[in-house]
Amino acid sequence: MNKITKIDIITRPSKVEELKEAFNEIGITGMTFSHVLGCGQQKGKTKYYRGNKYSIDLLPKSKIEIVVCEVPVEVVVETAQEVLRTGEIGDGKIFIYPVENVIKVRTGEEGVDAL
Repeated sequence: MNKITKIDIITRPSKVEELKEAFNEIGITGMTFSHVLGCGQQKGKTKYYRGNKYSIDLLPKSKIEIVVCEVPVEVVVETAQEVLRTGEIGDGKIFIYPVENVIKVRTGEEGVDAL
């Protein structure tokens, strides 16, 4: 059985379309996108409104979830980094998890066949 891996990417919403196109080019067609709120170590950012300072603790982000077995994880990570890296705070994070099993509810198929 091929190794199945889940990759979660949290990044700027403005990069989603470019990332989706890049993933399509390397053979990834199944993805889940979610709009999320969050902040990293910088704890959001400080803004001014009518001269008063206020803090934005939770920033809008996009979460992309992918499960791969045919496309190497390294290729997915390299592609994501090429698209997302600007060198600025907020480029995002990539999380990689092993997947024990996948079961397609409709057919009962398991493992790679369920993908």
